[in-house]
Amino acid sequence: MARTRVKRAYKYRFYPTQQQRTELLRTFGCVRKVYNLALDARTRAWFTEHRRVNYAETSKMLTEWKRSEELSYLGEVSSVPLQQALRHLQTAFANFFAQRARYPRFKSRKKSRPSPEYTRSAFTWRDGRLTLAKMAESLTIVWSRPLPEGAEPSTVTVSRDAADRWFVSILVETSTEHFPTTDNTVGVDAGLDSLATLSTGEKITNPKHERRDRKKLAKAQRELARKDKGSNNRAKARRKVARIHARITDRRRDHLHKVSTRLVRENQTVVIEDLQVRNMVKNGTLARAISDAAWRDFRMMLEYKAEWYGRAVIAVDRWFPSSKTCSVCGRLAGAMPLHMRTWTCSGCGTSHDRDVNAAVNIKAAGLAVSACGAGVRPQRESSRTGQSVEKQELSGASRKEVPALQGRE
Repeated sequence: MARTRVKRAYKYRFYPTQQQRTELLRTFGCVRKVYNLALDARTRAWFTEHRRVNYAETSKMLTEWKRSEELSYLGEVSSVPLQQALRHLQTAFANFFAQRARYPRFKSRKKSRPSPEYTRSAFTWRDGRLTLAKMAESLTIVWSRPLPEGAEPSTVTVSRDAADRWFVSILVETSTEHFPTTDNTVGVDAGLDSLATLSTGEKITNPKHERRDRKKLAKAQRELARKDKGSNNRAKARRKVARIHARITDRRRDHLHKVSTRLVRENQTVVIEDLQVRNMVKNGTLARAISDAAWRDFRMMLEYKAEWYGRAVIAVDRWFPSSKTCSVCGRLAGAMPLHMRTWTCSGCGTSHDRDVNAAVNIKAAGLAVSACGAGVRPQRESSRTGQSVEKQELSGASRKEVPALQGRE
């Protein structure tokens, strides 16, 4: 049976001691500070001197910052997460120059999610126990599932969400065994009433997790609004709101994992639409429902699982009129508003369920274009390389995309 070597991250919850919590919070702040200082330096260098600053230069700047009296506290934490922050900034610029992302933005103390990264020299892995640099004790991790046998962590990322839950993500190199080959191919039409409609006629239910907890969330948000700013009661109310959001997110992700795994296991080829979700959520009427369906996450899961298990994902053009084309005779119907869920072809007289017909057309179009996954999102550059893949001068970017030239904490 064929296998694929992959780098796979295993995420676990852990409960830090007071000393570990203090050290990690200090690291969060220092990583954010270094990232913002480097971003400010690179932006200033371009617009004041018309000079580009690379990772190596920002690394030298970090050494100077540590020696200064004002920023001497940067030397109190592990240097590895600080260096990794500079590498992440380099990757952010590479994605911007390749037109895959917006201009890098400053990290906010309140809004940005902290996630310092520790490479192999900054942690100890011994007998299944993980100890980070600058810490005397190992982390108390809840091992919800075992790591692959014999796997050695190469990178560890620590994070904390708004609900004050702490997580550690352990990256290991392992292999995945391909699923047995099958002749099945399925077209998938993403929707709101049904999360996905398959070309087989099956409709997968959309649980609408956010809608189910909307009243509870609204009540918690009203309670938060009544609390005095800066008070302990407000902090407790904020965590209550965050826990509700976390519950919604966890249930949504769990459902998407189950559906995507099932589709990849049962089908050799999965055909989807190349939806531009970023533009679709600009529709104020449907934005909440589209975000709750999480189509982008669904596609991402299908893609990486297909790569792991020897399957193929094909994305057809988003402008392909899958809903308006008769899957029997190929006749194109006229205007078809969203509320029209069934229609009859004027050419052959066939009655169609709008979503099932779209899924059938998506399957046919995908197989006609390619049987190897053409149209799937291009690969990103590695976040661990300090190399630049700049394909465009910064001067070509709109100044509206570039944040104000100021350092932030």
